[in-house]
Amino acid sequence: MQNCNSIDKMKKFQIVSLAGLFALAIVSCEKLLPPAPEPGDTIAEPTEGLTVAQMSHFIEGDELFAKIYTPEEGLGPIFIQNSCEGCHVGDGKGHPFNTEVRFGKMGANGEFDYMLDEGGPQLQHRSIANYVPEQLPAGHEVTSERIAPIVIGMGHIAAIHDNDILDIVASQAMDVNGYGISGRVNYVDAKEYFVAEDIHVQNADGKYIGRFGKKAKEITLLDQVVFALKQDIGLTSDYDTEDLYNYETAIGATDAVAEPEVGSNVVDHLVFYMRTLKTPTRRDADAPEVIQGEEIFQQIGCNTCHVETFTTTMQDIDAISEKTFHPYTDLLLHDMGDLLDDNYPEGSAEGKEWRTPPLWGLGLAEDSQGGTGYYLHDGRATSIEDAINLHAGEAQVVRNNYIALSDAEKELLMSFLKSL
Repeated sequence: MQNCNSIDKMKKFQIVSLAGLFALAIVSCEKLLPPAPEPGDTIAEPTEGLTVAQMSHFIEGDELFAKIYTPEEGLGPIFIQNSCEGCHVGDGKGHPFNTEVRFGKMGANGEFDYMLDEGGPQLQHRSIANYVPEQLPAGHEVTSERIAPIVIGMGHIAAIHDNDILDIVASQAMDVNGYGISGRVNYVDAKEYFVAEDIHVQNADGKYIGRFGKKAKEITLLDQVVFALKQDIGLTSDYDTEDLYNYETAIGATDAVAEPEVGSNVVDHLVFYMRTLKTPTRRDADAPEVIQGEEIFQQIGCNTCHVETFTTTMQDIDAISEKTFHPYTDLLLHDMGDLLDDNYPEGSAEGKEWRTPPLWGLGLAEDSQGGTGYYLHDGRATSIEDAINLHAGEAQVVRNNYIALSDAEKELLMSFLKSL
């Protein structure tokens, strides 16, 4: 009997000791693990207000965005990255490691030749096993390097009415402040699968306003997703069924996977995911230095192109329907001067013309790009100030206004920009 009691006491001691060690392990892990990030420090999150069904749809799209494709699933045979997130890490802006290269030449008739019969418009510098990656073809005259854009909030941008964009065109044409800024839309041809919505306004030539891409050459998020799946990952879809082809090797240049390699269901989930990604959360918006910096931003004329506020139209997703948001862009093309001229036209956009990029998420760029921020379309600027100093053309007067600021005023402006 006494031995049994001793054994019971020993078991209880062992259980208590194990519980104590387990508790200690939890406490130790809490000390070792970093704290959860604040909402304003992350970007790959759903917009608030999604239903349970919509949240499920979002999660499926998120998984597809992160999915790493294999050759057996249709990757390649030539490609740039094997997943969407490979270029858009954490849904943030891309890194020069994954630079995309567009190429072409001037045609005999004076029109730009995108060299589609020689692998254009984009270089795929990687390939699956037993295939040769693409190289720039002989005879190309122009290359344009691009890094991937941030993808958050794109559903809100997709829900802006064309008339709101055209109103900004009319406002800038008046040039009230004498800055010489006069943006224009990029009218482009619609894809075969395009279905016009109420927000789209067709011009007299049957073209529509582009709003996505470095030069606003894509009309819709669907256009953007279909192009990226094929040109970046080498995946055909129901919307574009022709595989990438390496014209340099010609023989055996396509893979053995049946087309389309991903169905419309995959594409639709990716579009839904991008539509419902949240807009960035401001940080330190009420800080005095941020408020003063915003005043300077407006005083020197940055807000002429980087327009703060839009409101979405009525949408089939309540969470993004009739919502006011702040992207800091006018979605218009502007002549940015010789230093940023890539001599590569897209749609009606010329080499010097670039779409005003949204500034939201600017303060999170360094974290999403590995500790160093890479700015402008090709990442050549490694600081916000470098990017501003490369502004010319229509932005010349505003850039000069920035240069004329005192060091203290520039610091205040940076505080505002990094709060976005």
